[in-house]
Amino acid sequence: MMLSRSAISRNAPRALQNAASRRGMASAATPGLQYDVSEAAGVKIANREPAGVTGTLALVAKAGTRYQPFPAFSDALELFAFQSTLKRSALRITREVELLGGEFSSTHSRENVVLKTKFLANDLPYFVELLAEVASQTKYPSYELNEIIAKLLKLRQVAIANDPEAVAVDAVHGVAFHQGLGETITPSAHAPYEKNLSAEAIAEFAKNAYAKSNIALVGSGVSSAELSKWVGDFFKGLPNAGTTGRYQVKSDSASKYYGGEQRISTKAGNSVVIAFPGTSAFGTSSYKPAASVLAALLGGESSIKWSPGFSLLGQATQGFSQLRVSTKNHAYSDAGLLTVTLSGKADQVASAGKTVVDALKKAAAGEVPADDIKKATAFAKFQALESAQTLATGLEATGSALINGSKPYQIGEVAQSVDSVTEAQVKDLAKSLLSGKASVASVGDLSQLPYAADLGLTV
Repeated sequence: MMLSRSAISRNAPRALQNAASRRGMASAATPGLQYDVSEAAGVKIANREPAGVTGTLALVAKAGTRYQPFPAFSDALELFAFQSTLKRSALRITREVELLGGEFSSTHSRENVVLKTKFLANDLPYFVELLAEVASQTKYPSYELNEIIAKLLKLRQVAIANDPEAVAVDAVHGVAFHQGLGETITPSAHAPYEKNLSAEAIAEFAKNAYAKSNIALVGSGVSSAELSKWVGDFFKGLPNAGTTGRYQVKSDSASKYYGGEQRISTKAGNSVVIAFPGTSAFGTSSYKPAASVLAALLGGESSIKWSPGFSLLGQATQGFSQLRVSTKNHAYSDAGLLTVTLSGKADQVASAGKTVVDALKKAAAGEVPADDIKKATAFAKFQALESAQTLATGLEATGSALINGSKPYQIGEVAQSVDSVTEAQVKDLAKSLLSGKASVASVGDLSQLPYAADLGLTV
């Protein structure tokens, strides 16, 4: 039986109330999305059951650019992963994984190098052994560095140089944090990184990076008991801690926010990133869920097709046809950076920069309708929960938390923390950002792109 339009209209408010109630209950208890935390052979493990027909397992190592001894070491460690080991050639690894129907990949961020595998659940023992082998027995021959790794690094540098957004995000981290989190994800082609990059140096760095104290294993869709058993068998040979020396993993030093401005001329395109102190990762002492809500409120690109959306920047930039706007909080183990990225035609980027400050002033003055704050809270909650379920981000966030001694990304607690954000907290945060130092990076046609002072920002 078909329902009339009037019947649907009458039932819509009740349906929305019921949906809100269900969301509240679901956020409090989400079996299958919570991580079980354990340890085997001295290695920290987090796993998410129930076990299924496919599984994912990642090794997260505290060896991102923040902790590398010299530029490009994190890149090299990532690119050497799944190359030849003492037991297997790179070709053999590839063929074996193909025969098992699995996948492997490696990435690095500002804080971590992540080795990820996906496979049929029954093949868990092979992939635990493979990750242990990559961590403890990878060969680092000079010919692979010169003929494979160096060439891949050059290609990566060219790709980044032609991506003004990537250049601007890197630059804004540099002016915000200087060292540590301010290190570039990949050194530019003009940086003299080669003088310290040798096969012997990378091998020494790897021993430190993959020490038990610097790694965590994060699984999803596999048996926790089985995972612990195989980790205990295969990871026994890793050293418990790194050694001292020139190529050790850099020790922790608290991140400090500075603020500042950088301008880079390029013909590749135009991008301006405006940044402020954000929130660190969930479970850390400086975690501020209000920053996630403010990021959602500022927004930019709408999540609803054919609509500018509710966000302040989405509404304010409707008339800019050649402009992309996005707001994001980059969360790290002890700091965060809230960024608004504007990319596109230079004159539109310049004009839109002023709308960012206007939007913050509107939030700081309490001029945002209560319904928009509710929408921003709901969207921030959705983004946080989706991130926890997205393996690319959820695995690294959980592994990083284990390594740094904070809570793993528990989905119920994240939802509750975002739900508890008040309008006053969002207002106060916007005020504090405007009264403090901003970080601004402009990349592109500098004759048209604005200075921070033009936008009314202090750097």
